[in-house]
Amino acid sequence: MRAASVSRRTRETDVTLSVALDGTGDCTVSTGIGFLDHMLELFARHALIDLSCKVEGDLQVDDHHTAEDTGIALGEAVRKALGDKSGVARYASLDLPMDETLTRVAIDLSGRPFLVFRTVFPTEKVGTFDTELVREFFQAFAMNAGVTLHVETFYGSNSHHIAESCFKGLARALRQASALDAREGGRVPSTKGNL
Repeated sequence: MRAASVSRRTRETDVTLSVALDGTGDCTVSTGIGFLDHMLELFARHALIDLSCKVEGDLQVDDHHTAEDTGIALGEAVRKALGDKSGVARYASLDLPMDETLTRVAIDLSGRPFLVFRTVFPTEKVGTFDTELVREFFQAFAMNAGVTLHVETFYGSNSHHIAESCFKGLARALRQASALDAREGGRVPSTKGNL
């Protein structure tokens, strides 16, 4: 199993997180933010990644540090679990429908972190969760996973559905890109010889 664990402790958060890329979608998360827990649970399920995540954050300030540091830790764990990326498919792109919403997510396990995030939320909050933190989470994930990630929502009118389409899209794209490709024969999918 390609797996990794990360511990991240700052004055703002204390994060313990582990992933198994070749899992079944088993998930145990507790971030203190109900909406983020929901997004991480559906991410794990649709990526078929086993995920364990425990976060204690300064929620008395707001949700920002907890959401960002969870994204950092998840990115670091995925990067470590991928190892040298031998035999992976590397690229994936898909359109993810969620009721009235349609979002495209494209990923390259390039080792060159970059995020393009073209998603607009019609409301500032989903429940008590600031929708601007979705982008913060994706930025933290992409930079620390070392992936090139493009997320674009073509249309949608419900902020919950829009966020969910982004997380599910990331899950499915990561699942496809990290899948082992038998035709690669264990090679790193790059003319450079490494990613």
